[in-house]
Amino acid sequence: MRKITVLSFITLDGVMQAPGGPGEDPSGDFKYGGWTAPFDDEAAGKVMQKQMEPADLLLGRKTYEIFASYWPEHANQWPGVNEVNKYVLSNTMKASDWENTTFLTDLAAIKKLKKSAGADLKIWGSAMLVQLLLKHDLVDELWLNIHPLLLGKGKKLFDDEAFPATFKLIESFVMPSGVIMANYKRAGAVRTGTVGA
Repeated sequence: MRKITVLSFITLDGVMQAPGGPGEDPSGDFKYGGWTAPFDDEAAGKVMQKQMEPADLLLGRKTYEIFASYWPEHANQWPGVNEVNKYVLSNTMKASDWENTTFLTDLAAIKKLKKSAGADLKIWGSAMLVQLLLKHDLVDELWLNIHPLLLGKGKKLFDDEAFPATFKLIESFVMPSGVIMANYKRAGAVRTGTVGA
């Protein structure tokens, strides 16, 4: 069975929209595209290299379109990105020039993919896809790059339909910029109790 890891740049209030640049995703009149740029530093770049180690990609359509327009011509910045398998959840796209791309149309196809043999799957961006997988308890790990700012408005990583679950912190890094890069692994059901009992 393949492991599914969600990798996300998020703000303190959970916004994940358009971290990379002003034109990345202005939907919903989002005005803060490129909000991660002021926090970029060499230390974070080293951890990013680990996060970008080759794995198959599972993406939503919008993120896929952004990736497909950029990475084929900039693969030297992400070795292996052209060669890995790319799986895209979409009901509108059926074909792409980016090599090794397969289109999936529903949750059942993702469940089948997860149960199949092959490389682990990493999800970048893809807010609606991530929320769908969290709702159905299909996320094994989270790599959260938490930035010290609030945006208030924008697409959020978590909604109120996520399947209740606990995660264990596997490793974490605090950057000089204040960014916290934390890797969490699925650790079972939610437990409750009384504080101080």
